[in-house]
Amino acid sequence: MNRVVLAYSGGLDTSVAIRWLREKYDLEVVTLTADLGGGIDLEEARRRALDIGARDAYVVDGREEFVSDFVMPALQAGALYEDLYPLATALARPLIARIMVGVARRSNASLIAHGCTGKGNDQVRFDVATTALAPDLKVIAPIREWHMSREEEIEYARRHGIEVPVERESPYSTDENLWGRSCECGILEDPSVEPPEDAYAWTCRRQEAPTTPRYLEVDFESGIPVRVDGTAMGALELIEELNRIAGETGVGRIDMIENRLIGLKSREIYEAPAAVVLHAAHRAVEDLTLTKDTLRFNRLVGQTYADLIYNGLWFGALRRDLAAYVSSAQRHVTGTARLKLQQGSCTVVGRTSPASLYDHDLATYGGEDTFDYRAADGFIALWGLPLRVQARRQSLVPSDAE
Repeated sequence: MNRVVLAYSGGLDTSVAIRWLREKYDLEVVTLTADLGGGIDLEEARRRALDIGARDAYVVDGREEFVSDFVMPALQAGALYEDLYPLATALARPLIARIMVGVARRSNASLIAHGCTGKGNDQVRFDVATTALAPDLKVIAPIREWHMSREEEIEYARRHGIEVPVERESPYSTDENLWGRSCECGILEDPSVEPPEDAYAWTCRRQEAPTTPRYLEVDFESGIPVRVDGTAMGALELIEELNRIAGETGVGRIDMIENRLIGLKSREIYEAPAAVVLHAAHRAVEDLTLTKDTLRFNRLVGQTYADLIYNGLWFGALRRDLAAYVSSAQRHVTGTARLKLQQGSCTVVGRTSPASLYDHDLATYGGEDTFDYRAADGFIALWGLPLRVQARRQSLVPSDAE
């Protein structure tokens, strides 16, 4: 009997998929459940999978790997999809796919399965990542095939004695890991409606946040955050701490119209307190330590990097090559950003660095000014030379102004 490795969240869809894969394709099902900071009870997920009929159930605490191999490189690159989304879900998918391929090899499985729908981005991410890592493995997406409504899935589960994971149906579809939480569906599908408070779980509403500002300092070494308010922390602990601190001030809410990979627009609600703070702080230290040309090129790299992540191309050659550039460009991004968090806003209010390119004696207009004003005449003459030549040889005045 052939085997399939199923990405198992413990929810209704993938619980039903265990039985459906056995029934439809006569497959032995091996499940993989990864905790990336979404509060998953790994042992409970393992028990549930085995009770439903999985041949074996693997559980993995992948939080450290997620942070070091995926979140930190994306932060260094300044990767924000469409300048807003920190890519929490999109970054998790290639890691889960990599773990699944490893489980498939250990289990002698020839197939991979996931619980993604036919109109979302995640199906592409899982399928493409699997293709990149293990072209010989076939991918099955049960939800693309069975065409069951949620009510029909619940009835299928009850008919086959499958424990339904939830008693109360949420009006939203959510996904979360330590880098962010997404919320969609229900009333959120109307882009003209303000998101209800029950769509949020990590951040307090602005009106209830403390009115006194919370000042915060984040230290970076080569583009990696290493300290909060002077206390050294590992990246995982640091993200968890900032999620708590920033969430308590209402920082981290994102409401956007997103252009999905498959071509349609969707209204997405995200909560990413730590990501919002760290991207702002990282940008502040970059502004102090990198040249104008590097900063401008980095914005292009960041946009491209974000698109590759969002589009499921993490394991492609271009993403790897850009990562090599980012690593080099970050070698001087060491310093401290001071931020002000207050009732949903995050503002950079200070930055320092031992590698700062800001020279106070050159920038000041005070008595310490060391700028050589005499150099300006020659600079302006050379800078304006092409325009003077053009003005003599060609008319630079618009015809309607003559």
